[in-house]
Amino acid sequence: MRCRICGGLLESRVTDLPFKIGDSSIVILRSLPVLQCRQCGDTELEQPTMSRVDQLLAAVDGSAELEVIRYAA
Repeated sequence: MRCRICGGLLESRVTDLPFKIGDSSIVILRSLPVLQCRQCGDTELEQPTMSRVDQLLAAVDGSAELEVIRYAA
């Protein structure tokens, strides 16, 4: 696959990514499988991964300022 930003090659990686939930909450998903561009570093999530991320983020306590969750498929 090619990066939608720069056209570089995407490679599979496992990384930690932050997601902002609401005005004052941040969730960090650890060990998240992503496609990352070798040139610009942009990351993309495949559809099955994004569906699971949506489920995890929907279950987050919105009153916490910071939450760290380990991704598990």
